This record gives sequence, C-alpha cells and structure tokens, in this order.
Amino acid sequence: MTTSESVWTCPFRHDEALEFDPFLARLRSEPPITRIPMPRGDGAGDAAEDGPGGSAAPGAGGPASGTAWLVTGHRHVRAVTADRRFSRAALIGRGLPPVTPDLVDHAESINLMDPPAHSRLRGLLAGAFGERQVEELRPRTRRTVEGLLDAMADHGSPADVSDWLAAPLPLNTVFELLDVPGPDRAPLRRWATAMMSPGTPDCAAAAEGKAGLRAYFAELTAARRRHPGGDLLSALAAVREDGEFLDAREVAVMGMLLLVTGHNTSAHQISNIIYTLLTHPEQLARLRARPELLPAAVEELLRFIPYRQGVGIPRQATEDVELDGVTIRAGETVHVSYLAANRDELVYDRPDELDLERQGAPAHLTFGHGTHHCLGAPLARMELQVAIGTLLTRFPDLRLAVPAEEVRWNTGSIWRFPLALPVAW
Repeated sequence: MTTSESVWTCPFRHDEALEFDPFLARLRSEPPITRIPMPRGDGAGDAAEDGPGGSAAPGAGGPASGTAWLVTGHRHVRAVTADRRFSRAALIGRGLPPVTPDLVDHAESINLMDPPAHSRLRGLLAGAFGERQVEELRPRTRRTVEGLLDAMADHGSPADVSDWLAAPLPLNTVFELLDVPGPDRAPLRRWATAMMSPGTPDCAAAAEGKAGLRAYFAELTAARRRHPGGDLLSALAAVREDGEFLDAREVAVMGMLLLVTGHNTSAHQISNIIYTLLTHPEQLARLRARPELLPAAVEELLRFIPYRQGVGIPRQATEDVELDGVTIRAGETVHVSYLAANRDELVYDRPDELDLERQGAPAHLTFGHGTHHCLGAPLARMELQVAIGTLLTRFPDLRLAVPAEEVRWNTGSIWRFPLALPVAW
C-alpha cells in the first residue's frame, strides 16, 4: 500500500523566492499517492465514506467530499498522465476544485479533451511547433533578443532584465504567431493575468477575463476566415475536415490557450533562470566556461526551479484503477505534482541541488507528460536557450544589482517569478 492514511492540510502556495514549497517537500517523504483537500470546489462525485479522523479508510470508497488524490512520485506521475482511464474531458461541468478561480474549461479547449478528439486537434497544431518549424524561428528570435538587449544596454546599468528581456520576448512571439494587432495586446494580457490568480482573488475579474478573451478570439477567428493572413490563427481558421471548417469555437479557445500559456510560462522562466544563475555563482561559472552546456543546463534549470503554485488541472478516473497497490475509484479526482516528481530522490541523485553537469538523469516533467505534454515545449526551449545564451555572452559581468533578499516576488498568480529583477554589468 503506497498511500498516506491522512488528509493533509494543503495551502498550495509558497512565496519565498524560489525556495521549494515545504508542503511538497514534506510529501516527498510520504508515500507517492495521498489525499489532499482543495481550496475550491465541492468535490462533487468523490465518495464521502470517511474513516476515523475524517480520512477515508482503505478500501472504503476513497476521499471525502472536497478532497482529491495527489500523486507525487516521478514514476507514478508518468503512469497517471499516460493512462487514458484518467480523463480531463470528464471534468467539464463538474464542481471540481481548481487551483485558479476560472479555468479555461470549455469543451472545445484542447487541455480538457481526451483522445480521439484531443489527438485530432493536437495533430492540426503540431506542425506549427515541430522541431523543424521552431529551428526556422531561431534566427528571428536571436535578432529579437539582440534588439532587446541593445535597448537594455542603451538604457544603461542597472536595468530590470524582466522588463527589457523576459516579458517582451515570449509575448511578442505569441502575438506574432497569432498576428494580434498592437492596440489589442494590453487588454489581452490583463485578461490573461486575471484568469491565473490563485488564493482568494477577484473571481469576478477572472470570469471577466475569460469571457473577454473568448469573445475577442471568436471575433478574430471570424475576421481571419473573411480575410486570412499568414498567421497560426488564420491557418487554423482555414482548416477543413470532410469539407467543413474546423469548429470556430475550437479555434477561438485555442487562441486563448496559446496566449495564456504561451507567453506567461516562458517570460517567467527567463527571469527565474537568470535569478537562479546569478544566485548560484559556481554553476554560472561552469556555464560561462563551457557554453556548450547551455541546452543541458536549461533542462536542469527547468527541473530544479519550482515555477508555479499548486498542482494544475486535475483528472477524473473513468473506472477503478489500481496504481501501485492503491485503488482509485471511478469518479474520483486525481492531481499530479510535476514539481514533486522533479525532485524525486528515487530517480534524481541529490534532487535538491542544482547541477548543470548532471549526467544520466531521466527527463524532467516541467512540460508535463503523456497526452497533454506541452505542445509548445520546443518553442519554449528555443526561446530560453537563445535568451539566456545571448544575455550571458553580451554581459560577461552580469550580476544582481540588489541583494537577493531584496528581490520582490509575485504573489498574485499561480506563477512564481520576480516582479522585477534589477541587474548590473
């Protein structure tokens, strides 16, 4: 039996710079399948037969209302995310407990689809994010980065590298892929930010953000069908299956997801990586001495950095599933923690240490695994490699312009990142 017998108190946030969440650190010493309460939702559909002390007795029907299973081990996370018996589509319309107040929970959303519908839509998008297509973007991305760093150098030291590099690079990339007009970009970013607020946020603002994004991309999709261009949204809007256009709602929701996930994560990770390197001088020195380490170094940094709060979108068991001796009942909610899996000491030697020359480690799970592995991972990797490599080359004496403890951190969304990152050179 590899399940914890107690329901943990789960705050789902830790705002101390990029320190690993102590709650998840404690869970790493527990069995890899446990039960947790969630901050929102009624847990509808979960069994409510509790054992002593408010915990479900083994074999008595699973977690109580308002709880979910949490899977933390690297091997177990891979198993859940690759198993089609754990469904995201089954979540639609249920009062399940999300970390953020207003998920993109439309039935047309690819992140809540199961095969074969998911496979169909993902196949239509895969061509835009393949290795060859991304490599074709690398020279343009390098020119963009050089231009951004030229402007930062002209501004002079010190400068906020978040403002000058981290924020504009991925955002410009997504807006260019979708060909979003300049005047529309500020409100789109505001709506996207409102949707991703955890804790006790303004739920009305989150709902407004989701409605605003959907209405905007529905209108833009219709416009691109009337007057197509060379952008990704036009390509999707022009797709025909059996003589019929791809559903306009699917195209609009895909535009929403590309915006919400396509720029936030890369922007925040650029800042996180710069901060991590500048606060680990021995690792930075290794990378400067051996720049050929950059691709592997980016992968280790992605494994090491706790880039988000909480545990993301859940899944629902569509039938009873036995996982490593634990029975997860049909209808029960299952979360996986990629962060905890990335620190699993059974698969990573010295998991809490940053080692840019780490050898023989399995692939990290920062981009997910299985059916819903991040479609944009090749693009994100390329952006990170170009941004970090070019920055270190251009500014060989780069350093924090303030003590590390004075860097201010975001506490208003699920993402962990510095609100400003002053650097000097």
